Amino acid sequence: MTSLQPGKARRILLKLSGEALGGQSGFGIEPEILSATAAQIRKVQEHGVQVVLVIGGGNIFRGAALQKAGLDRVAGDQMGMLATVMNGLAMRDELVRQGGECVLMSAYGIPSISAQYSAVQGREILSKGQALIVAGGTGSPFFTTDTAAILRGVELCCDEVFKATKVDGIYTADPMKDKNAQRFDRLSFDEVLKRELEVMDLTAFALARDHQMSIRVFSMNKEGALLRASLGEDEGTLVCTTGV
Repeated sequence: MTSLQPGKARRILLKLSGEALGGQSGFGIEPEILSATAAQIRKVQEHGVQVVLVIGGGNIFRGAALQKAGLDRVAGDQMGMLATVMNGLAMRDELVRQGGECVLMSAYGIPSISAQYSAVQGREILSKGQALIVAGGTGSPFFTTDTAAILRGVELCCDEVFKATKVDGIYTADPMKDKNAQRFDRLSFDEVLKRELEVMDLTAFALARDHQMSIRVFSMNKEGALLRASLGEDEGTLVCTTGV
């Protein structure tokens, strides 16, 4: 496996769920998982790939239950977006601890904790070889971190958006329940809609389709998968304009 050629820097956005940092319980941050995830990202950077990170906040706050109990949706979504900032802080510090350079930006203005998000400044940071973590979702309620990931991917001129899941791609059925489920190597946006496959929420998916932003679904738990995908090798399932 080789690095990318000089002058042909590849830029990816990696969308991680907050629950992934919480281990088996899905809550809090497991230091070993945080360290292992950062190590994978560092390896990708060492191969000349520019990395943007968007991390969910479900391991710290899940507003659905509280909203059912009467909590205002706007307040719940704002709390969830703040949770992504906490995960971003943890990942930034771990990447720096492992010898990398990383900047945390947030859609919320929190001067003592993170920089205010700016697409122009973000692109400059990436061009210098520093990792960029974008927290705070879109900055507005009613939008998921999937939508935030696609939005930031478009704004920051990424080549692909990577969505890390528990399985190594998109299947005809849930492979955890159906042993006969078949994995797709490549799909078009139209094929995903026709087959009613769940890749991202509809708002995020429509935004990706409209801006021709490819989405790669893969498993972070598969050894070497992130690096292979980052270097442009076949890994997981690629959703793009042309499909098969």
